[in-house]
Amino acid sequence: MKLIGKKVILRPIKLSDASRFVKWFNDPAVNRFLARRKLTLKEERTWIRSVPKNKDSVHFCIDTKDGIHIGSVGFSVVNRQDSHAVFGIMIGDKRYWGQGYGREAMKLIIDYGFRRLKLHRIELDVYSYNPRAIKLYKRLGFKLEGKKRQRVKWAGRYYDSLQMGLLRPEWLKSIRHP
Repeated sequence: MKLIGKKVILRPIKLSDASRFVKWFNDPAVNRFLARRKLTLKEERTWIRSVPKNKDSVHFCIDTKDGIHIGSVGFSVVNRQDSHAVFGIMIGDKRYWGQGYGREAMKLIIDYGFRRLKLHRIELDVYSYNPRAIKLYKRLGFKLEGKKRQRVKWAGRYYDSLQMGLLRPEWLKSIRHP
């Protein structure tokens, strides 16, 4: 299955994507924003093989309309009964940062989660030193719900991890009244 926007196509992850993921996860400029900071090719191939088997997660590669793989987006359902999932996104190719690719990918998958999967809640964690992401999440309707003080260590300092959430009614209202 593919989700198609104006700038991006969200497509299934393939084994041939593994080396790009490893490169991005091992790049300090990229991984400083991620929970996972080191990755081997073997670990990534094992994870990619597990994706189709895991019915509680939805993960896509983010490609430009020109077919250039620039990142990934997805979520894992935490609780089917309560209909909520944890969200994550990575634009690993730094040449595409700040150009709206992440925003469009997020809109596509969030809409998919709320409309097609009937999720009630999507949540995420973001590090306090990532103001660009925080601003984007707020623009898309995520609300700050809490923080874990000094949760992450980066470059010898501790930073807070912020918890943000978005509810289905909030999303559907924002779509009707942008």
